[in-house]
Amino acid sequence: MARPLRITFPGAFYHITSRGNERKAVFKSKRDREKFLEYLESATQRYDAVIHAYCLMDNHYHLLLETPSGNLPQIMRHINGAYTTYFNVKRDRPGHLFQGRYKAILVELDEYAKELSRYIHLNPVRAKMAETLEAYDWSSYKYYIGRKKAPEWLFREFILGYFGKNISSAQKGYKKFVSSLVKKEYDSPLEDVFGSVFLGSPDFIEQIKTRYLSDRKPDKELSALRQLGPRISMQDVFNAVGAVFRNEPSLERSLKIYLCQKYTAEKLKTIGDRFDISESAVSHTTRRFRVKIEKDKKLRKKIEKIEKKLKLSKVKI
Repeated sequence: MARPLRITFPGAFYHITSRGNERKAVFKSKRDREKFLEYLESATQRYDAVIHAYCLMDNHYHLLLETPSGNLPQIMRHINGAYTTYFNVKRDRPGHLFQGRYKAILVELDEYAKELSRYIHLNPVRAKMAETLEAYDWSSYKYYIGRKKAPEWLFREFILGYFGKNISSAQKGYKKFVSSLVKKEYDSPLEDVFGSVFLGSPDFIEQIKTRYLSDRKPDKELSALRQLGPRISMQDVFNAVGAVFRNEPSLERSLKIYLCQKYTAEKLKTIGDRFDISESAVSHTTRRFRVKIEKDKKLRKKIEKIEKKLKLSKVKI
């Protein structure tokens, strides 16, 4: 298995996921979940981790995690390692609990922090594990909306700060923000991940590459570095799509919007301006076209050829 690219520095902000080996459950009881939360707490105390949001599912978990000391590997060794030891001793079992290495996506705070917190908190309802967000005990959502007193180790202030200076109004605003998408189709913010590593604007990505990756060389394990070359531009997409679908103007337009939104990392407004449509129309067109691709095998094969030509497959999640 290729070694994932890890970018660590003081103040880095990550979306973390880790899945059970063979997708098996890693939380089998209430006590398992409580124990895992204890390890999150000790990570904040011993390793200076900042936990902004979390959600424990059955066979995986999500964290929104900040590292003031730039020590992500140490934090994750503590969380996953200590929990694995607990889980194995309790059940008299050997071996790995989690599937491979955890996934850590480096996030641009102001662009994606609140969207990722919403994505994390919506998971139980989207997975049909709870009827309502408030009914699910194993996420940080109830603390964000003031339903329960938050533990001292959970840092809500940054994200709630987007919704007001007063804690009460911020909690109400956050609840409205998250509940507006309950049981609705929406585009996951993780669809914008670039190179399996970054979630942020092109400027953010270039800054990180220049500051932290300029002296690192790709090897046979760190293949992710090879994905971080020049970005695909909207014009690249236009040229590739036009060469295949020039006689089908309606289809050509929709595919261009879809591929630009998925692969170029341009903002929705930038894409919308290019096609003279709104940001919401870009999202709507993308969703409809995604459904069309799933139903039309011939169309899917044509698009796969375009993706291969652009080498876009290297930047999929």
